Amino acid sequence: MKTFETFEGFLFSVFQSFNIFEKSYLMNKITQLFNIKYPIIQGGMIWHSGYKLASAVSNSGGLGLIGAGSMYPDVLREHIIKCKKATDKPFGVNVPMLYPNIEEIIQIIIEEKVPIIFTSAGNPKTYTEILKKEGRKVAHVVSSVKFAVKCQEAGVDAVVAEGFEAGGHNGREETTTLSLIPDVRRNIEIPLIAAGGIAVGSQMKAAMILGADGVQIGSRFAATFEASAHDNWKQKIVEAKEGDTQLTLKELAPVRLVKNKFFYELEEIYKQGKDKDALIEKLGKRRAKRGMFEGDLEDGELEIGQSSALIDEILTVEQVFQKLLKEFSEADFSKF
Repeated sequence: MKTFETFEGFLFSVFQSFNIFEKSYLMNKITQLFNIKYPIIQGGMIWHSGYKLASAVSNSGGLGLIGAGSMYPDVLREHIIKCKKATDKPFGVNVPMLYPNIEEIIQIIIEEKVPIIFTSAGNPKTYTEILKKEGRKVAHVVSSVKFAVKCQEAGVDAVVAEGFEAGGHNGREETTTLSLIPDVRRNIEIPLIAAGGIAVGSQMKAAMILGADGVQIGSRFAATFEASAHDNWKQKIVEAKEGDTQLTLKELAPVRLVKNKFFYELEEIYKQGKDKDALIEKLGKRRAKRGMFEGDLEDGELEIGQSSALIDEILTVEQVFQKLLKEFSEADFSKF
């Protein structure tokens, strides 16, 4: 057993070991894969993730993602060009494959030489080979072990395993992040990113202890000054409490929503026993834009995760990083 001449020497050794411990988490497969400082990825959220948010996250040492899901192809190209001007760090684009114009979007990403692409809501085989032949890094979002394995077989560079605590579109399995991450970890060998319900640094560290190499954070970045969502909606996020969100619309595509007037109108359709068509009619078009981008808190679709209960203030992206890293360092699980 190692002995120390002074108590100060002991403290220095502990501090040195702690430093090494922190670096082993913060400098890993994800930071190396994407050439970023911290293994923190900002979720590509519709109506939130424009170039201002993505570039701010990348400039802070994480990986910023432009959310293509709420953008027409020409708008996406504009945001990519602006993001290139706003940061010299790596950034990416999140592409939900269930949206229209997918082939045009992929072509724009290739033409604009976006280095990193996160795909979701579709088959990872569809575009992975094409993108990797172009020299791009590809990650795919899943909600189950089964699809994580399929991602590895499809040749993706990393998997984002998202628990059902997450906001927006979600998995039908309703598996929590706490259960999902260690299960995915033991079934794949490629880098793993944890998502769903992560908003503070202690959760980030816990996810990495469970086997994740990094984290993807959505809701916490939604409530930042750089996010492109409406100020009314950002304020609603910080006011949200435990139980204010719920997974619904499972007959269409499961989505976690804030319980507002629109949500309760959906609940009434369920109570009346009406079918899928009634839900589609009620949902209509532009409902998400109306809520999150235009700020209609009553009749808009408001997508946010359960971690909104942990978000108490609107911050800059830089402040979010400062808090995350401080909380990460202060989370000492060895004392238990």
